[in-house]
Amino acid sequence: MAAEKPHLNLAVIGHIDHGKSTMVGRLMFETGTVPAHIIEGYRKEAESKGKATFEFAWVMDNLKEERERGITIDIAHKRFDTAKFYFTVVDCPGHRDFVKNMITGASQADAAILVVAAPDGVMDQTKEHVFLARTLGINQLIIAINKMDAVKYDEKRFEVVKKELSDLIKMVGYKPAEILFIPTSALQGVNIKTKSPETSWYKGPTLLESLDTLKEPEKPIDKPLRLPVQDVYSISGIGTVPVGRVETGIMKKGMKVSFMPANRDGEIKSIEMHHEEIPQAVPGDNVGFNVRGLAKGDIRRGDVVGPSDAPPTVADDFTAQIVILQHPSAITVGYTPVFHCHTTQTACTFIELLKKLDPRTGQTKEENPTFLKTGDAAIVKIKPTQPMVIETTKEIPQLGRFAIRDMGQTIAAGVCMAISAKQMR
Repeated sequence: MAAEKPHLNLAVIGHIDHGKSTMVGRLMFETGTVPAHIIEGYRKEAESKGKATFEFAWVMDNLKEERERGITIDIAHKRFDTAKFYFTVVDCPGHRDFVKNMITGASQADAAILVVAAPDGVMDQTKEHVFLARTLGINQLIIAINKMDAVKYDEKRFEVVKKELSDLIKMVGYKPAEILFIPTSALQGVNIKTKSPETSWYKGPTLLESLDTLKEPEKPIDKPLRLPVQDVYSISGIGTVPVGRVETGIMKKGMKVSFMPANRDGEIKSIEMHHEEIPQAVPGDNVGFNVRGLAKGDIRRGDVVGPSDAPPTVADDFTAQIVILQHPSAITVGYTPVFHCHTTQTACTFIELLKKLDPRTGQTKEENPTFLKTGDAAIVKIKPTQPMVIETTKEIPQLGRFAIRDMGQTIAAGVCMAISAKQMR
């Protein structure tokens, strides 16, 4: 069996009407993931409903509908391959899914394609998505200036939008010189897979070629071990077997470990992956492991494993930078929603609103605001209602990002900047 290509999670972001779904559909089609006859079927259906140009967007939407109707869909629809990588698309239709998909679970995007329509240029949502992508640690960005067909493939218009975008991304700390700007038409298939005569003035790579210039995410093996527990099994004859994904560091047989905030110690007896015993596990590995010294009920989902000499940090309170995506009223001191961070879900209280930031620049707009509302970015102080592990994004970004949920929706996203640690020993 051939070795699996390296895997990247790809977010497709941008303003709601700038052609994201069409772009994703087109990528699926051009890489052979979605066969031509299916697209043709969608085209006829779309035409009969008076939506003639929507066939590619329909690929994604129909998948969504099929999911909602309970028909199982092969995960391949969300996966496509280039020469070098295989990608999983974190499709980001609106704000809510965008954040939920990006932050919860392992679907942290390693890279993003920002889709901006040439006729419109930068819109408010474009700014917000760029800021959010940066806040959430997406360091690799490719920009598709889309709907070039709508501006008759005009190079001047491309340059104007490129300039607007360069100014915007510079503000949040991306370097325009390191970013590819590609003139595309997802609808017409221009510069997606092959170079197009319509943009003979453009000398750079196509969108699919540009995806192969991305770097594989580094495996942070030099950091201390961190494995958030997803499940705990009790297996007769073996004992307690926690299961989870190594986020940082290396787990080795014989290692002395601590589980926090459970405050339990043990020694790794054996590690298993895909039903085979392995001597060590590295970041990205999903493993089950047997621990000597643990009793049933000692640990649970949301606990984090680390080496006994560098245990996971338990926060008494922490300072975070957040972006409010949607909230029906206003957030004030005392508000206690649920924070989803790695595998834990813990209710946490806003104890101080330190400053409001300009979401486009990150500069301070107001010190000690009385409330925060939808669209605000802010620095706040948070106190978990019960012990929880969180790390600063500077030290261990994998355990420093979180989503805040309430009333069945993601209301904010953020990163942990500083921690007042609880003394556990």
